[in-house]
Amino acid sequence: MNFYELFLKPYASYETYEIILEFTAALFGLLSVYFSIRKNIWVYPTGIVSTALYVYILFKFGLLGDMMINFYYTVMSIYGWVLWAKSSEDHVHVEVSPAKKKEWIFAAILFVLSLILVTAVYYYKPFIDNKFSMLNVTLGLDHLDWANWLDVLTTAIFLVGMWFMAKRKTENWIFWIIGDLICIPMMIYKGLGITSVQYLVFTVMAVIGYMEWSKHSKAASPSH
Repeated sequence: MNFYELFLKPYASYETYEIILEFTAALFGLLSVYFSIRKNIWVYPTGIVSTALYVYILFKFGLLGDMMINFYYTVMSIYGWVLWAKSSEDHVHVEVSPAKKKEWIFAAILFVLSLILVTAVYYYKPFIDNKFSMLNVTLGLDHLDWANWLDVLTTAIFLVGMWFMAKRKTENWIFWIIGDLICIPMMIYKGLGITSVQYLVFTVMAVIGYMEWSKHSKAASPSH
């Protein structure tokens, strides 16, 4: 499979506005990660634009888990925006720190709950695809392909990453790196070439972000 078939051919059947929406969402997503690396509060307004657009895009392409996580991102971006504003002397930059034991426990609970919730949503996917009608619909998980199951997993990973980022914890980047790597083949499979390239760039930026935040991370107090 060559570059054209992998990245460009799927767009032949797309409407122009769909391509523009995906490009805009990817661009603002990259800007958001850049501001996050810089510990700059603009991570949130740029992120809101990106995630709001991806809610529509991912719903259209049947990635319900990622659609839900982008809706969650939009809500959490507002929450994180408020937290960062309160924790910043200049209302732009913030201090960061390592996660404590209790935060890891909460993150583990979030991860498991997310797996359960998104799996439940996919169970009802035939009902959703049928315009919320049970007529001639069989519920279950047999209709899922490997990309859908990866979607369940990445949703849980990104949920934890977003929560850690809102709490200004250095470890948020670890979850972004893992999730971004998984999303690259998933987006190619779904015909979202622009978004797959975005996730590739995200991976590199997340590695840089982890190194940058680690250098400025405050020493954590002993866990109990």
